[in-house]
Amino acid sequence: MRERIDSPANKKIKLAASLHSRKHREKEGLFVAEGIRLVEMAAAAGWGIAFALYTAELSAQPRGQQLLAQLEAQGCLLCETSEAVYRKASATDTPQGILLVMRQQKSRLAELPAADKPLYVILDGVQDPGNAGTIIRTADAVGADGVILLKGSVDVFGDKIVRSTMGSLFHLPVCTDVTVEELAAFTAERGLALYATALDESAKPHFAQDFTRGAAIVFGNEGNGVSQELLQQAQKTYIPMYGQAESLNVGVSAAVVLYEAVRQRRA
Repeated sequence: MRERIDSPANKKIKLAASLHSRKHREKEGLFVAEGIRLVEMAAAAGWGIAFALYTAELSAQPRGQQLLAQLEAQGCLLCETSEAVYRKASATDTPQGILLVMRQQKSRLAELPAADKPLYVILDGVQDPGNAGTIIRTADAVGADGVILLKGSVDVFGDKIVRSTMGSLFHLPVCTDVTVEELAAFTAERGLALYATALDESAKPHFAQDFTRGAAIVFGNEGNGVSQELLQQAQKTYIPMYGQAESLNVGVSAAVVLYEAVRQRRA
């Protein structure tokens, strides 16, 4: 089904624009996925879509035509707008002419599928959307079984995170607003070894840890690191640095540690 929207005061335009705010995303249970490649991946993932906004310029492109046909075949409501009206709903500086208003899909810890020696990635207070998105993308790349965001972490459905995951948000289970107590119960129930990155005298180098068993690896806040409450429960690990740098970006740290885990598991 298709319709035409010509007014920036249209309810769908206002709704899409409001979803750039976390408060409204949480209230509506919706979020925005914008850009041709991201929309293609969202359409392939089978997540619930409320409606799509697109421009005539997008529909004139062969790739755009194919994408719109795919969305229409899935029963998605397609709303054509002018460039000016589209920009009212867009959050990007150079819009590509298509965005989806999608239903949030969150997993619960108990719903995570049981796996043999699973690997989970934990975000503890990570605040930067780019870092969080990069870690989710890396978790997808290494074949992790899920990503768990503890309370106090950034909103996984924010515009910048959704874009920086490059579609990985749609590929693996993501649990949000998990408490430390809930995480402890989950790791105990699943028999997981809990690791946490930390600059601590008692920490082991990441390549000296045993990541071959079921594991949950915690990456902490950009400024304060992993919380003391979690550090007391976890095996501490660090990445050796041989130059003058004091630390690594948390997104880079996650990639280094997770690929060491993969190396051990696939060696």
